[in-house]
Amino acid sequence: MLKTHIKRRAAQGARAVQALADIEASITALNDEDLLDLADIFSGETPTAIGDAASMEVKRRGLSL
Repeated sequence: MLKTHIKRRAAQGARAVQALADIEASITALNDEDLLDLADIFSGETPTAIGDAASMEVKRRGLSL
């Protein structure tokens, strides 16, 4: 039972890592205008993974809100 639980948790972690990588790839593929819109939408007080990724991509491209 413990081995099954460990395997299930490992698979869940792998899916989460892949989902985050897919989100970051999608953000990277956005054009500048859409990227700025996304960064603006997620620029709230509470940091989020999407907002952080969008902000990093804005900085990498040398854009500003």
